[in-house]
Parts: sequence; structure tokens; C-alpha cells
Amino acid sequence: MTTTYQNYIDGAFVESGGATVDVSNPATGALLGRIPDSDAATVDQAVTAARRAQPGWEKLAPIERAGYLRKISAKLRDNRKELAGVIVREQGKIRQLAQVEVDFTADYIDYMAEWARRLEGEILTSDRANENIFLFRKPLGVVAGILPWNFPFFLIARKLAPALVTGNTIVIKPSEETPLNAFEFARLVAETDLPKGVFNLVGGLGRSTGEALVTHPQVDLITFTGSVGTGSHIMQAAGRNLTRVNLELGGKAPAIVLADADLDLAAKAIYDSRVINTGQVCNCAERVYVERGAHEGLVQRLTKLFEDTRYGDPSERDDLHMGPLVNQAGLDKVAAAVEQAKRDGATVVTGGKPAELGKGFHYEPTLIVDARADMDIMRKETFGPVLPVQVVESLDEAIALANDSEYGLTSSIFTRDLNAAIKAARELRFGETYINREHFEAMQGFHAGRRKSGIGGADGKHGLLEFTETHVVYLQTP
Repeated sequence: MTTTYQNYIDGAFVESGGATVDVSNPATGALLGRIPDSDAATVDQAVTAARRAQPGWEKLAPIERAGYLRKISAKLRDNRKELAGVIVREQGKIRQLAQVEVDFTADYIDYMAEWARRLEGEILTSDRANENIFLFRKPLGVVAGILPWNFPFFLIARKLAPALVTGNTIVIKPSEETPLNAFEFARLVAETDLPKGVFNLVGGLGRSTGEALVTHPQVDLITFTGSVGTGSHIMQAAGRNLTRVNLELGGKAPAIVLADADLDLAAKAIYDSRVINTGQVCNCAERVYVERGAHEGLVQRLTKLFEDTRYGDPSERDDLHMGPLVNQAGLDKVAAAVEQAKRDGATVVTGGKPAELGKGFHYEPTLIVDARADMDIMRKETFGPVLPVQVVESLDEAIALANDSEYGLTSSIFTRDLNAAIKAARELRFGETYINREHFEAMQGFHAGRRKSGIGGADGKHGLLEFTETHVVYLQTP
């Protein structure tokens, strides 16, 4: 019997009784469960519960709020294998990566809980005698967290943990593609004594549930991870109420390989940054610029790595490098991008077509050479296991081409020359640059993009501050 999940509102699971959304396994097409497609009235119920709970939650000592977060992370660790299994089935993620996601989520919640004793205000110098100026950091109020499908479990923590430790309450809407892990998260939260209304979860489609959430006048911050198009729409919708937004959007991350690079290291790091989660990661290496002297050696190494890639149904095998794409639309998009690249004159070295596995949304890991800067394959986000390579004559050319993009999330360079590395770090216009390593951020860093890759950021101290506002107090004494 297929499970129909319930929304979690004001500390209880609530019958919806309306439309539902089917959730299927992208590797097999098998139906996994159903979630509510929550209407505006249900969203209002969740936001109202969060608003009612927020003043009391804010009044708790920060270390008390942190204690509740640690209870949640402990529940995740107690159920780590079961949670990873849910992610494998509904998102198509390989089991090792799914397990990393669950464990990292628990660690991230604990990391943010540690900020309870570290978040600081400021004391400012006054121009007046006998006056002190205090700058306090205070919560915004009610946060709406709208999640993507590619790292659905971790993104709960990335939005919930900093929101809660700083005194906000939250309403989460998971992606309709991968919501079951979030409902399992809610089940575990319900087993703790977290005060009711502090965390709420509503399922549904973007055009119904998401729209009701981002236009709600009692929401103080919308934090969204997903596509540029949806992020732009959310900004417009938020403008009606002048609601703050925090947006992590798309990417077209360049990897620069200079002639002096360790090609074994570069090939493996770029490969790992391309096939992770079947290429469905916003900070994946999406395009390569390689100096002519290193081109042949790099392509040889990448070709072997791509040809040796094991892919299939991760719920059946634990030794895979990647699973399926998330849905038919994702598969069609990748296939169309490769076909367009071929028409534009690029050459497919290996892969280049949907995989013939009989079921699921699988695409062959694909390496493309003879790419040019004017091709869509070098300019538009692919979000699949496809890597185009372009030859360049110098570091200056590579930096110029890398920066010539509407995106600005992550970038990387591979070189043994410290001066070249520092030059790239200085001149690349991206939120992150990785030197001689794969694209993967740290929780204590600041994951933020430029241009159409987003507004604001996440992680570390600066990510925490996104969930606060300032309150300046002028204290004049006699």
C-alpha cells in the first residue's frame, strides 16, 4: 500500500484531504508515495503557527535553542541508514553520497548550534559624551524555506538550523520531486520536544503551495535554492510585500587547467566534480578551459574516467559512480544540449546519448571536445553528466572566457604555479574558487554566487547573519 504523507503544522501531523502529488523512483519509475498539494489555506495555517510560536522561541536563551537542534541531529544519526535509503529511492542518488548527505546534515545542524554562544553584536563609538551605541543582531521572524530536489535533505538543515538558532521559526516546502525525506525528517522532529510551531512542513507544487508561501504577508524571509527562472519569479512575488529573499540559483562553473598542472589530480578532481549526483549540482564543474600543452593529456585521462563510470539503479547496487537524472524533463534537457553541441561542431569523445538500461532516466557520462565559447554547451547550465572542453592559449584567455558568463557561483584552477593561482583567485569573478581540488564547499565557508547565481549566501558566520537583522540602540546616561 502506498503511503500518503501528512503536513506537519503546529507540532502535529494534519490531514489535508485535498489534491495529492505522486512521488516516483527516477531509476525505475515505481511509485513511492504521495504528498499533499497544499492550498493557500493550509499554507496560511502553517505560517500562522510559525508566527504564533516565534516570540516565545526568540525569548529562549540561544543555548536552549541550540539544545533543541542537537536533539534533532541526534535523531538523524540514530536513523542515518533508513534516511539514506529514502534519498536513494526518491532522488536516484548513489548510496555512498546519500549517506554522506545524511551525516553532513547532522553535522551541519550541530555546527550551527555552536553559534548560540558565538553570535555577536557590536558596541559603536558615539559622538556624544555619556552615550553608548549598541548594535544587536535579532531574528527576522518567520522564514519560508523552499528546497531543491538535488540535495533535498541537506538543504533542510541549511535553511532550518541557522534560522532556528538565531530565534526565527520556519515553514519548509520540499521539492515535489523529492519530498519524502523531508516528511521523514518531520517524523523525527515530532519525536523530540521542540516547541510546536517552530518547525512546520507543507508539501505541494511550486505553482500552488510555493506561490502561496512566497506571497504570504506574514513571511519575513524567503530562502530558496533552485533554478534562475524560479528564483526570478520568487523575487517578483516577494516584491509585493517587500519580503527579503535569499537565493541560491544556477551555475556554469569553469575549471581552468594550465600546462604545468598535475593532470592526474586535475582529471580526477574535475571528473568527481562533474559526475557527483549525476551532474545535478549547482557548483559542479560544467566547462573546462585547458591550455593547449595539457589538452591531449587531460582528455586522455578524462576519457578513461568517463568510460569507466558505473551507473544504474543505486537501490540495487552499492558500487556505482552515479544514478539516474531526476525526471524525464531533466533527461530530455541533457540530450538536447548534447545534440545541439554536435550540430555546433563539437565532438563527442565518449557517451553522448541516453543509456539503454530499459527503465529510468539514465544518460551516458559524456565528454565533449572542440567546444567553443559561443556554443550553448559552454554557456547554458546542463545539469547532467556532460563535460565540454575548450582549448585556450593562456591563463588570461581562460580567465576572460570563464568570467564571460551570466553565472558566478563556483570556479577552479589547476596549476603548480602559485603566482598563476593567486592571479586566478584575484581575477575570477565567482563566489568561490577551488585551487587544485574538486568543487565542494565547507560548512564554515560562505556559499554565495554572483550575477544570476543568486543573492545572499549560506554557511558559516556570514550565512548565519542572513537570518538576522540589526537593531541599533542609543543609550544616553546623565
